[in-house]
Amino acid sequence: MAELTYKALMAKVGHKEKILARNADSVQRASDTITELADDTVTDAQALAAKSVDPDSRSECQELARTIRGVSEGAIQYASKAHDTSKAAAAAGDQARTTHAGLQEAFDRSNVTDLEKVSREWLAQE
Repeated sequence: MAELTYKALMAKVGHKEKILARNADSVQRASDTITELADDTVTDAQALAAKSVDPDSRSECQELARTIRGVSEGAIQYASKAHDTSKAAAAAGDQARTTHAGLQEAFDRSNVTDLEKVSREWLAQE
């Protein structure tokens, strides 16, 4: 079994925080792009109506605009949840740093060299 140290934990948590934040930003950009496409499609549908294009073509364009708008709304909700997840990861990282930093600092100052000889009762929280 691999040994998990404070420093390894912090590296992994920090890495996950960065990935989740980056992914949340990517999802937000994608939802913004989809919203722009929906707006452009609505504009196209209006332009078709102004040019007296046949009603079937206008209807198809309007239906496409509604569909893209629905995808846009779903993407916006997904982006919001991605940001929530990113914030939760940051909070977990902050908590890990807060909770474990003192233990690591105490361990670094101690003369203990073999953790297996340390009593688990001594480490238990009161």
